[in-house]
Amino acid sequence: MSLILVTGGVRSGKSEFAEELARQQGGQVLYQATGLASDQEMESRIALHRDRRPAGWGLLESPLELPLAAYAGYDTVLIDCLSAWISNHLFFAEDENYGEVESAVLDRLREWIDRVIAGTQTVIVVSSEVGMGGVAMSPLGRSFQDVLGIANQMIALQADEVHAVLSGIPLRLK
Repeated sequence: MSLILVTGGVRSGKSEFAEELARQQGGQVLYQATGLASDQEMESRIALHRDRRPAGWGLLESPLELPLAAYAGYDTVLIDCLSAWISNHLFFAEDENYGEVESAVLDRLREWIDRVIAGTQTVIVVSSEVGMGGVAMSPLGRSFQDVLGIANQMIALQADEVHAVLSGIPLRLK
């Protein structure tokens, strides 16, 4: 097993770098897409990612689950991205009860990490870095920053490799 975290800002080049890492692994690759086509702009972003992926890669569109059973038969799993997965959970929170969603998401992620590191596949997780900006102005924004920051730290702690991509330049941190 190998767990790799690729983080960076929006449009930093982190997805492209993660895709290259997945190509270098060889074998069968599964791309797990977590984005939701909620508007025309997001549809364009998803199309950009889809058009860039090799045709031979498997695809799993799963915006709310990290289904380990679906990873069977693949040598490498690329999850793009954890940020969207978390934002999807917060977006669907009832009555803006973000605290409960944060706890549930982090509990699920802890269990997922434990199972991933016990497995045999290479799992590459793409996630946005939220620790370099200001504090968000809304409760939803602050909740997103809090839970994603903790999630990134959880994965980085257990990861074999951590890369930060800044302005298209990958830097190996671990």
